[in-house]
Amino acid sequence: MSGVRVLVGTRKGAFVLASDGHREEWDVSGPFFGGWEIYHLAGSPADPSRLYAAQSTGWFGQLIQRSDDGGRTWEPVGNRFEYDGVTGTHQWYDGTPHPWEFARVWHLEPSPADPDTVYAGVEDAALFRSTDGGATWEELPGLRRHASASSWQPGAGGMCLHTILLDPSDARRIYVAISAAGAFRTDDGGDTWRPINRGLLTNGIPDPDAEVGHCVHRLAMHPSRPQRLYMQKHWDVMRTDDAGESWHEVSGDLPSDFGFPIAVHAHEPDTVYVVPIKSDSEHYPPEGRLRVYRSRTGGDEWEPLTKGLPQEHCYVNVLRDAMAVDSLDSCGVYFGTTGGQVYASADAGDTWAPIVRDLPAVLSVEVQTLP
Repeated sequence: MSGVRVLVGTRKGAFVLASDGHREEWDVSGPFFGGWEIYHLAGSPADPSRLYAAQSTGWFGQLIQRSDDGGRTWEPVGNRFEYDGVTGTHQWYDGTPHPWEFARVWHLEPSPADPDTVYAGVEDAALFRSTDGGATWEELPGLRRHASASSWQPGAGGMCLHTILLDPSDARRIYVAISAAGAFRTDDGGDTWRPINRGLLTNGIPDPDAEVGHCVHRLAMHPSRPQRLYMQKHWDVMRTDDAGESWHEVSGDLPSDFGFPIAVHAHEPDTVYVVPIKSDSEHYPPEGRLRVYRSRTGGDEWEPLTKGLPQEHCYVNVLRDAMAVDSLDSCGVYFGTTGGQVYASADAGDTWAPIVRDLPAVLSVEVQTLP
């Protein structure tokens, strides 16, 4: 029987949760790297034993860790992220120039075909790639060379490149999202990039054709329909059906269209999940009720999924990288909260149960479907 491995990054270490295909009983391993922030923990689709972790502290800086045995043991790999000679500044909150600097790795995206190839999105916003299992890293500098780069501004969490999507039908097409600049696409493997933000509306940017300046929280794609992307934005849930050439809002009847994560069902490209929170200043569920919302129509029409989730006095948040799906026949959906709970649904969201409680605040959740 197939199994699943849930990879959880938290404020104080990494955890690996494992189960068989029934997804009823779980083994919990960790914490690995106790006391360190694990912004992202990701597994290779090409080799289930290969895992990567982005480990960071304010005291000791940034480390990349790699496991070749499914998370049982780890070793540090190449941790020199060399910017490729691109100079320049970006604007800080008060509009003053701020020099480019390397703070941390926000997101790791392993190649679907090669376990030694992995991409890293970092703060300040830049994109790196390793082709030797993380031993060495090179920047794809075309992104920071974009003419708009000097005007990118940090979101509340910093100026982070937090989302990387690799088009499964075109190896040279990559999508990224930067807070708070917007979404970008390359069609030549990262040599050149262009913003894909047409149709996004942002308070303070009255121009509907503004090239950059949009606070995109997360992008999601279904591999069978790579031309369609879903977006959770700083206000508004959006969709594009033409690879980002144009976007339209699909927030529909959500109680709030503010949130961070967005995920797509493994087998149904029209089925999408979000977790609304009250506002950009009140980062908790509306009415204190933790609800995942599901649309089976690609947006606009949404239903609350509540069975097994707390429906009173719940004031946690779900961060942008903290939701994922498995690819078993009955699609499993998983998310972690800032309160340290990791919830799982083995029936596409109809019912939920906690895998584990009382972890440190969860920063990321990824899932591997195991042979």
